[in-house]
This record gives sequence, structure tokens and C-alpha cells, in this order.
Amino acid sequence: MTTILVTGGTGTLGRLVTERLRADGHEVRVLSRHAQPYAVDLREGGEALDAAVAGVDTIVHCASSPRGGDEQAAAHLIAAARRAGVGHVVYISIVGIDRVPFGYYQSKLAVEKLIEESGLGWTVLRTTQFHDLPVMLFEVQAKSPVLLLPAGVPDQPVEVAEVAARLAELASGPPAGRVEDMGGPEVRSLESLARAWLKATGRKRAVVNVPLLGQAYRAFRAGGHLTPEHAVGKGTFEEYLAGRRG
Repeated sequence: MTTILVTGGTGTLGRLVTERLRADGHEVRVLSRHAQPYAVDLREGGEALDAAVAGVDTIVHCASSPRGGDEQAAAHLIAAARRAGVGHVVYISIVGIDRVPFGYYQSKLAVEKLIEESGLGWTVLRTTQFHDLPVMLFEVQAKSPVLLLPAGVPDQPVEVAEVAARLAELASGPPAGRVEDMGGPEVRSLESLARAWLKATGRKRAVVNVPLLGQAYRAFRAGGHLTPEHAVGKGTFEEYLAGRRG
């Protein structure tokens, strides 16, 4: 079996990828800013990053931050991977980053390009957003008597454990380039997801759809972040909510 480094290995996705790879018999190193012995801030790089990458066959790059720094982090990781002779970098990306002019998406697209042009073997998997993203949107308004939603925006949430399994599968194989997108089983309105969340949590709230402005909003409303032709996920939003409640 191979030695695999998982960046962001303590996060929602990275933790599950790590568990799956170890269950499959791989030696896995977990890299995050605070996880010993590979506590590394990828935005800074340095000798600690070189030590984490030394002797690694494959890197699964899950670390990411909407607050910025992803491109710098990827550049440091790629440089360290080149020095160490890493054969394969697997990157988790997002459906629609080339169609939706949203800042975080543009950063993810730039990282894809860095990896594709790195000279390393690479695989990129784009997925729709995980189930917990709309839940975060709802929960931040949990104390409000009104649940405000961007009007007309659909979503196609996917189960994070299924994405982790797919990433582990890709990491165990040879570089495959850009593989087919992976979407959740259903395209739903945000309002239908919100009402499912309200029912599951026993809350009673008015739901108000608010029209917004801007190119990004129009692209989200048009479904630029969806992939209905690749609705390969199995776990539904209601099943996710039932699992959280349990």
C-alpha cells in the first residue's frame, strides 16, 4: 500500500478521507495547522512542509479556506511535492467554479490551474456542496423569527461521506486528470431544504425569499453550481438531517 498525505485531514471531509484510506490499508499522514506531528500552515510552507511530504506517494489536497490564501497554499504544496518526487496529487474542487463569478470559486479555479500545470500527476474531482452548507445558512438565523433565503436559488447537496469514499478511490489509483463531476441525488430549492430543516428541528419560522443583486447571484439562480446530469449521490438531505438528530 502507498503512503498518502491528506491536507486538511482534521476537517469535515479530510477526516473521513483519512479514515477510509486507513481502513483500506494505506499509511496516512494528516496535515493541518494544529495536528502533530505534521502541524503545518500551508500558506507559510517551509521545512515542516518538506518533512511532511518526504516519502509520500500521493497527496489528497482537502485544505481550503473561504477567507483566502488557497493559491499561496497550493503553490507551497506543489513546490514541496516536486522536491519530494510525489507522483500524484488529488484535489477536491467545486462544481461550477468556471461558471459562477464568486470570489471563493475563482480561487478554487486558480488552484485547479496550478495543479494542472504543476508537472505532477494529478486528479481533480468537482462536487456539489455538502449537506452541511445549507444547514449552516439556516442555523446562523436560528434565533431569528424569520428565515431569509436568496430567492430562486436551487441546490444539489451531496453526502460528504460519499465524496470521501470517491476521493479515497481516486487516491488509490493512477492520475486521472479531471474526472466526472459528482452531485447530490436531488436538485432542490433552498426553500424546500429550509422547510425540511425546520421540520426536522421542530422549529416554526416564516420563510422569506429575498431577491439579491450581482452576477454571482444570477449565476447561482441559473444553476451554474449544479450538475443534474451527474446526480450520482445517494444520501438525501432528509437522511442527513435524520442522522444529525440521531
